[in-house]
Amino acid sequence: MSLAHGRPYLAIPGPSVMPDRVLQAMHRAAPNIYEGDIEVLAAGLVRDLKKVALTTQHLGIYITNGHGMWEAVNSNVFSRGETALVLGTGRFADGWADFARRMGIHVEVIDFGLRSAADPARLEAALRADTGHKIKAVFVTHMDTATSVRNDIPALRRAIDAAGHPALLGVDCIASLACDEFRMDDWGVDIMIAASQKGLMVPPGLGFLFVSDKAYKQCQNADLRTPYWDWEARFFPDYVYQYFCGTSPTHHMFGLRESLDMIAEEGLPAIWARHATLSRAVWAAFEAWGDHGRYDIALNLADPAVRSHSVTAARIGNGQAQRLRGWLEAEAGVTLGIGLGMAEPGTKEADDFLRVAHMGHVNAHMTLGALGAMEAGMHALGIAHGAGGLGAAAQVIAQHKGSAHTKMQDTSVPKAADVPV
Repeated sequence: MSLAHGRPYLAIPGPSVMPDRVLQAMHRAAPNIYEGDIEVLAAGLVRDLKKVALTTQHLGIYITNGHGMWEAVNSNVFSRGETALVLGTGRFADGWADFARRMGIHVEVIDFGLRSAADPARLEAALRADTGHKIKAVFVTHMDTATSVRNDIPALRRAIDAAGHPALLGVDCIASLACDEFRMDDWGVDIMIAASQKGLMVPPGLGFLFVSDKAYKQCQNADLRTPYWDWEARFFPDYVYQYFCGTSPTHHMFGLRESLDMIAEEGLPAIWARHATLSRAVWAAFEAWGDHGRYDIALNLADPAVRSHSVTAARIGNGQAQRLRGWLEAEAGVTLGIGLGMAEPGTKEADDFLRVAHMGHVNAHMTLGALGAMEAGMHALGIAHGAGGLGAAAQVIAQHKGSAHTKMQDTSVPKAADVPV
């Protein structure tokens, strides 16, 4: 008899848990898509998304997922044969590079492996060597969802500036926006992409392209631009349909409006602090289970400074990660993420990896519940592990000093009183 009956918990790195408030906001009839309330709603979303990214610059919204956002960037930034430099720290940086190659863009990659962050010194050296300034843009994931590597975006910006290179800095924040601290304008980011299904807590289907005025002007002659991906009308719409190049994604818009209100109510500093504490709780559990190498259980990243606050990638050897994932889903109602890009698919080693998400609409009892279920599963399956994992996580939670009412008045998103509900 399974104990999984009841509300399941999807602890994977996207789609994240959708709040009841978001689901309820979407549960309504379709509106007039041509004029009226929909125009106010769309304009409010653009305004408040910029506040979450901490930017005052351009924003385009696309009906797509994160992969589509790679294509949106590539299409608007490059002409065929121009060069992108990709800083590889996992599968999703590799994916962006692959999309660019397949579109006729010349791609150079600095591969930092699966267990380290991008090195600003190596980036600076590569740009200094590019004396002809062939590299038009540097692309990097803020947080690679596969490896859980978190890159130091301000340090990479400083490296570009130190090299005196005109390359644009493009950042994939699909898994980090509204989870990890990110400040687009303050950090000198030229291009940033995000999506609806992770920190923004809305179903998959919306992608967001934030662009500095510098990048917009520098890329005006890009010849890979196609009618659908063209950012021009999306940045400067005369009619509401131009935000989306066609029919508005009405119910995603209703859900996003509610999620932005929730973000405003909690405040960005409190959101960042919550994610940081929950991530440290997960790390503490794995460190206790591994017991300093005594057991074949370990976090993917040894250095806490480069670990994501959205998702934790880990290894449980001898195929036990896959066994544990199966037990959790069948017996406890908890779904963990599979390992991505850590080993060749279909190999024995591929079953050694898993990911625990702690992004978006997640709180202490949800994280502790997932960790407690994992510990129970290790006992049920006879997976050797150190004692005290759940207790170590609880200690981290107990030491959290944040307040649910913390606000950052100049950057939190105000609730739009004029938006229809």
